[in-house]
Amino acid sequence: MPRLLQINVTANSGATGKITEAIGMEAIRHGWESYIAFGRGTPISQSSLLSIGNKSDVYSHALSTRLFDNHGLASKESTRRFIERIRNISPDIIHLHNIHGYYLNYQVLFRYLKEWNGPVVWTMHDCWAFTGHCAYFDNEGPSADNECMKWTGGCFGCPKRGAYPRSMFTDRSRKNFLDKRSAFTSLDEIHIITPSQWLASTIGKSFMSEYPRHVIHNGIDLNIFKPHKSSKPQKKIVLATAWVWTELKGLGDLSRLSELLPPDYQLCIIGLTPKQIKKLPKGIQGITRTENQQILACLYSDASVFVNPTYGDNFPTTNLEAIACGTPVVTYRTGGSPETIDPDTGRIVDRGDISGMRDAILDLASLSQEILSRNCRERAVRFFDQHERFAEYIDLYNMLLNR
Repeated sequence: MPRLLQINVTANSGATGKITEAIGMEAIRHGWESYIAFGRGTPISQSSLLSIGNKSDVYSHALSTRLFDNHGLASKESTRRFIERIRNISPDIIHLHNIHGYYLNYQVLFRYLKEWNGPVVWTMHDCWAFTGHCAYFDNEGPSADNECMKWTGGCFGCPKRGAYPRSMFTDRSRKNFLDKRSAFTSLDEIHIITPSQWLASTIGKSFMSEYPRHVIHNGIDLNIFKPHKSSKPQKKIVLATAWVWTELKGLGDLSRLSELLPPDYQLCIIGLTPKQIKKLPKGIQGITRTENQQILACLYSDASVFVNPTYGDNFPTTNLEAIACGTPVVTYRTGGSPETIDPDTGRIVDRGDISGMRDAILDLASLSQEILSRNCRERAVRFFDQHERFAEYIDLYNMLLNR
């Protein structure tokens, strides 16, 4: 029985954690043993779980990042201990996801991967691997400068030092870029997976361009995310949700959007902290983060329109969840987010165009909701069924083992 080991910052939590869990479940269905190594949280999984380090390690790594801008270079001892556990498991495939997030030392890991010399698959959910600092080089918000393209030749003088993973005093972006390039090009082969065509094209401009790339769209559980019958609210709901709300996700734009909506519309934001909810302008409904997918599916179904004013994204699963529940999407023209919809299931507006977002919402709300809902559901079923999408990973694994 072949063995799969996936490595991600979370397991069965948040967007990337849910994706990792679903791939593990698909592997099990195809007769594999599935292991997931993670850095944070206390997850429950159908795969065998391996925790990398502990809370103290995470806090220490975060502090080191804040002080020295050396994200991914702390956690040496916890990574070495983890590698000994990998040796005991003896996986056939190692599948990387987010190896950033204050829990793993990438240099130690890649030295082991070179020694191991087995098939490595890496799903990139953002741009951190090939930049000297940031997870997204696009605009950080409506007041930011144009996107930074220094990563195409070598980072320096990082304008996004204050963005995740934040550094308070030091700019080590040039050395980070060189360290990553040295580590991530040290293997003879990595099969890079991107959920979006946008990221696949972007990696083609980076120092990782020589590695083979495959596009496998994210998938979702269509048995959970589906239209739910409920008594429609008196007002038309405009819904927005994120795992963590920051200016990068467009939180400030949502406040301004609320001021432009007609009185019979209600903006609802899911995923806020209690502190953020207290600061919301009057008229916006705020809901704290929930991982209850049944509740999320009902909220999506109640909404007339889902909005995603993101300034940095790859292939957001929230868009997929919305259309699977029959709710059209309005998104900024950011990263791979526009790839999740078509003219029959949503609208795309330029980043920061809040009036354009308002107009797109009103346009969608004026259409036949029955037809619109059917179009959304059909697109989700056709392209984003997690069993079909993540079976593509199993096909790739088998190809790598049998060649």
